[in-house]
Amino acid sequence: MAGRARGGPAKVSVLASGLMGMINGTSAGNVVSTGSLTIPLMKKVGYRPQSAGAIEAAASTGGQIMPPIMGAGAFIMAEITGIPYTELVVAALIPAILYFASIYLMVDFEASRTGMRGMRADELPKLKDLVRQVYLFLPIVILIGALFAGYSVIRAGTLAIASAAVVSWLTPYRMGPRQIYEALGLGGRMCIQIITVCACAGLIVGVISLTGVGARFSNLLFDLAQQSTLLALIFAMMIAIILGMGMPTTAAYAVAASVVAPGLIEIGIEPLVAHFFVFYFAVVSAITPPVALAAYAGAAIAGSEPMRTSVTSFKVGLAAFIVPFMFFYSPGLLMEAPWYIILRNMMTALVGVYMLAGSVQGWFIGPAGPVIRLILLAGALCMISGSWQTDLIGIAIGGALLFRGLQISRKTA
Repeated sequence: MAGRARGGPAKVSVLASGLMGMINGTSAGNVVSTGSLTIPLMKKVGYRPQSAGAIEAAASTGGQIMPPIMGAGAFIMAEITGIPYTELVVAALIPAILYFASIYLMVDFEASRTGMRGMRADELPKLKDLVRQVYLFLPIVILIGALFAGYSVIRAGTLAIASAAVVSWLTPYRMGPRQIYEALGLGGRMCIQIITVCACAGLIVGVISLTGVGARFSNLLFDLAQQSTLLALIFAMMIAIILGMGMPTTAAYAVAASVVAPGLIEIGIEPLVAHFFVFYFAVVSAITPPVALAAYAGAAIAGSEPMRTSVTSFKVGLAAFIVPFMFFYSPGLLMEAPWYIILRNMMTALVGVYMLAGSVQGWFIGPAGPVIRLILLAGALCMISGSWQTDLIGIAIGGALLFRGLQISRKTA
């Protein structure tokens, strides 16, 4: 579907890693599983090793914010907040679209800037052969359908596990009693890490409530909010990222939600917005230098320098550091507004993401110098507040630069 496009393997990586990361609770594990295929392909068509590793890391990390499964984060958030799972999944849709649109544009602009090619027809798999295996998605369809039908997480998971065994009987890799036993054992071992950290998060909550640290943190955020709500949010962002460094995504959220989210709620932020804000920054801690586990995993496969790869992954995933502020100022991005406001917020946010990608990659219809990149960044930041005045300013900046780029491209054609 995407292989023939310029920089095709990177675009395939964005889509495939996002889907894989949705059902995989660890960003680094997702990088290792999908990156072993996508990173060599990206290097083959011209991406630098550090760019290939960074794109894979950013896409794999983003899978954790992709509904409907969100790397199990949605289930933990529903348990902590008491908000129904179905509402959380709907709320997460637009922010996930913005994030993956940003990575896709970053990839496309880099491919345009460096003149990369797509893959040849003989290098691509046959789509008709893949379509015949579409039944392999059945366990995921059953899991999502059961959750939306109102089944408990345990029952929906049990149905999906049973269907996975049945589906295997339609393939050359049939699961007998021994294979099922081994698979259940592997699943149990993979759960231990998350269970342990979630249990520790419960201990942290108890300690915070008994010692009064939570109240002090809330008071600190409240004092900052008196001066500037934006300052309080930036402080909360830094704490959530630090708490999440070096941890699996779901565990990072469980810890950050017990420390940071109550303080945000205390200063008047809606619980849904507060927990999504914390969740996003717990997720992107995996691509935030200096402890960027997902980027380090990508660097190991790509054969690139780890710190440079982590910085590049930070740039590629930059939208994830801005989107939480966008849905704080524009609740329509979390479906918390009338439909026409939701539509307006989504469209202007997409324009902002487009300009942000152009600013980071130095490409907007054509090469963009330092001044143009700064103007693009200013236009993108104008889209954060959600007010129609700043939206108009941002759109005017983007429109003027687009017209300028088209004029230059016509003269050079």
